[in-house]
Amino acid sequence: MTLADELTQLSPADALVRALQIIDSQTQELSDKSIELALKTAALDNAESKIKALTYELAYKSRALFGVKSEAITVEQFDFFKDSIAADLAAIEAELEIEQAKLAAFTGSEVKKPRTRAGRQALPAHLPRIVHRHEPESCTCPTCNSQLVQISEDVSEQLDVEPAKFVVHQHIRPQYACKQCQTMTAAPVPAAIIDGGMATTGLLAWVAIGKYADHLPLYRIEQMAAREGVILAKSTLCEWIGKIGVALQPLIDRLAELMLERQILHADETPIRQLDPGSGKTKRAYLWAYRTADFTDEPPIVLFDYQNSRAGQCARDFLKDWRGTLMVDDYGAYKALFRQGVTELGCWAHARRNFYKLYLEGKSVIAAEALRRIGQLYEIERHAKSMTNTERLALRQSQALPVLASMREWLHEVRLKVLKSTHLAKAIDYVLNRWDAFARYVEAGDYPIDNNPVENNIRPIAIGKKNWLFAGSERAGKRAAAIQSLLATAKLNGLDPAKWLSDTLAKLPTWPNSRLVELLPLKQSSTL
Repeated sequence: MTLADELTQLSPADALVRALQIIDSQTQELSDKSIELALKTAALDNAESKIKALTYELAYKSRALFGVKSEAITVEQFDFFKDSIAADLAAIEAELEIEQAKLAAFTGSEVKKPRTRAGRQALPAHLPRIVHRHEPESCTCPTCNSQLVQISEDVSEQLDVEPAKFVVHQHIRPQYACKQCQTMTAAPVPAAIIDGGMATTGLLAWVAIGKYADHLPLYRIEQMAAREGVILAKSTLCEWIGKIGVALQPLIDRLAELMLERQILHADETPIRQLDPGSGKTKRAYLWAYRTADFTDEPPIVLFDYQNSRAGQCARDFLKDWRGTLMVDDYGAYKALFRQGVTELGCWAHARRNFYKLYLEGKSVIAAEALRRIGQLYEIERHAKSMTNTERLALRQSQALPVLASMREWLHEVRLKVLKSTHLAKAIDYVLNRWDAFARYVEAGDYPIDNNPVENNIRPIAIGKKNWLFAGSERAGKRAAAIQSLLATAKLNGLDPAKWLSDTLAKLPTWPNSRLVELLPLKQSSTL
């Protein structure tokens, strides 16, 4: 029955009501389609903008790689710069492939295939082969149910590594065909971080651990492989590092989201040198470190944020709308956060350090007394370490609070007798000027007394800088910060970083985004 026929059978009043209903329905449908079209257009514009930006960066990095004047920097700097740019190029190309796939999904066009590379060198014949035979699920022809017969086989090889031992995994996929209808069947090739790559996830993890956990330059990793008779060109290692960084980025983003759900955080920063090829020198960048607090059942998280500045805006950009309690030193960059509602905790380890330096320099009696009083606070914390938060709060209130009150009174008395320009006066003012922040830790059982946890996470990187000296580019610095965040978090959670990374790289290509949290290097928690 047509709409006209339906309306003619109704009374005039009912026909009018029915017509208005149809008009409203069609209007709503048009509105929904308009909204859907607007969203798709916005997503399309965003994908196109990203592709343009990545294409521009790709061209810029290519010019930097092939056009930089090597005489402007040392041989070691130029070599490291090339490594960083080469890894950046691989990362940019991987991101371009992702964005082009998104664009193709919107437009219905074909995805541009990645450029093919020259044939790689055959894997060393002297390495032992571990053969994996992959048979299809069924040897019955899916078309006519006849028995399939093998006509050929596809053999691919991947290079794997065990501690100080390289092996080659040989994958054999027999090709079966039906004699009746020529239908062919073979086991599928599983998805991988690097499609068609010769490296297993174990080898990729070994390279990443060497570079970011053991702080080895890529040329040293190349030398280690060469000692086993395996040629791993630095250009290949750079490509792997770039693609590993892109693959792991979603995990970093999710880890940051989980961190900002916590109410107590530590923050600190350390300088990093970054190569500036235009000037032939290095410039100063910073690695900002954030860590969740102890005294919680939640798994610990540490994140490193690479920035070209030490300005407070860097911390504000990372923390966004977070308004919890932050343990920091007295660096002014954090002051704006406290004015915006973040609660400040003062680090007693920093305060102690100032008095300790004075004691070492001149055996100051006043510095020694300050150290004794601060030591009382730490002795109380030693007993409170294994307590529940409720028990710890009660102990702090009953024992630490009187020590703090006595210390404050004593510091005021001493300060009146000390010249303003002396180092001792500055050490005392450091505490008194931020007394509320220093004394606040006794107000809750889960507040930390110092910033040592995050400083302990920074220390390995500070030591590692003696090996790698500087970051080759901003993108390289951000990639290093991201991967080091995951490895450091894995270690904090009692996981083997190498095993976790290898397992995660194997799962990532087919892992649903909705379940990314399950891949994070965190011990089991009721919130995950």
